[in-house]
Amino acid sequence: MNFAIRIIIFFIFLGTISTFSQTEPKEGESLDKIVAIVGDEIIMKSDLDGQIYFLAQYDKSIDINDKELRKKVLDNMIDNLLLVNKAKLDSIIVSDDEISQRMEIHLQSEIQRFGSEKRVEQVYGMSMARIKNEIKDKIKQNLLVNQLIMQHFSDIKISQKEFDEFYSQKADSLPFIPAAVEMYHIVKKVKASNDQKKETYELAKLVRDSILHGGNFADYAKRYSADPGTQNSGGDLGWFDKGKLFPEYEKAAFALANNELSMPVETPFGFHIIQTLDKKSDAINTRHILFRIGQSNEDVENTINSLKEIKKRAMSSESFEQLAKELSDDKESKGFGGFIGKVSLSDIQGEVKTLIDSLGEGGISDPVLYKSDPADLSYHIVYIKRNIKEHKANPKDDYKEIELMAIEYKKRKLYSNWLEKLRKELYWEIKD
Repeated sequence: MNFAIRIIIFFIFLGTISTFSQTEPKEGESLDKIVAIVGDEIIMKSDLDGQIYFLAQYDKSIDINDKELRKKVLDNMIDNLLLVNKAKLDSIIVSDDEISQRMEIHLQSEIQRFGSEKRVEQVYGMSMARIKNEIKDKIKQNLLVNQLIMQHFSDIKISQKEFDEFYSQKADSLPFIPAAVEMYHIVKKVKASNDQKKETYELAKLVRDSILHGGNFADYAKRYSADPGTQNSGGDLGWFDKGKLFPEYEKAAFALANNELSMPVETPFGFHIIQTLDKKSDAINTRHILFRIGQSNEDVENTINSLKEIKKRAMSSESFEQLAKELSDDKESKGFGGFIGKVSLSDIQGEVKTLIDSLGEGGISDPVLYKSDPADLSYHIVYIKRNIKEHKANPKDDYKEIELMAIEYKKRKLYSNWLEKLRKELYWEIKD
């Protein structure tokens, strides 16, 4: 879990839903009252009560009448609103699309956690439609705060002196590193031959010609498109902001007049026939028909043979890591010499475990399937650089892991100091 998410304490995310409070007012006590003011925001007693009840849904051991818990929750709600105010002062913005996407992710998580939409509605005490309406502002606040923290803390680094000081102070409390293997790989994507490309291009061109001669675009999309997300809706992609689509697709789409059809346009997914329905200077509304470029058995065989040749080179005298940098098609790992990571043996199961057990330290596998997606079919060879026994974390064997711990420790200290500074600079007040 990254620093930004960890320090925005979980219950800040949603809890201030006033109708969630289940406490009954005592005789002579008003139904609600202000318990804190933060900038131009207020925290109501019902917000605080609702937050505590919300936490109690996740942890049954929580005593909702615990005064220390109540103080801690209120302090964190104040801290969160201080950060929201700071984000606004710094002119940080988030889009409606980001808010909607995060809301859907959160609600799906809640449905999985509680078992059904109905149970979520029972827990929140309101309909799903109302939940969405109530939490929208809180999700926006959460996104603002995450962006603010990323701006302040994403590039934190430590010096060698700071590393040494951290290790000196924390050596006894550092965790045991579980038994693991240090793994590298070289990936080669199955690339379609020129014949396969030509055949797919000609099919796309033929369909385009049929549409130009009176065929219905939506009918052809349902019949031919290999995009399952838009096939049944006649290829409709809807509006996309500039920069969100593949560059090749976007360039062709913006060059079209409204309702004009493109020639087949190639992207990493295949060939597209594009029709621009409407456009603005910074957004475009299109529909498309996708024709995936099929890979033949010969294309697969060529990829496997290529990896076998790379394995021979690595087994003779060449560095596996250097070969990965030069030849791997995996953008995420090639810059690190194909480094996948130190993978805990307890996390490895099935075919991967069988593969690792068969290789041993220093072993390189034969080519095996890496991704089976037709749009990204690929194979890889795996290199086990070393086996790592369970041991106490130490700089010699685990420098990177300890460095990350030290960076996290530094971030927490800087964050705490920064938050204390914000409490002095920005207006906030707890009401009796």
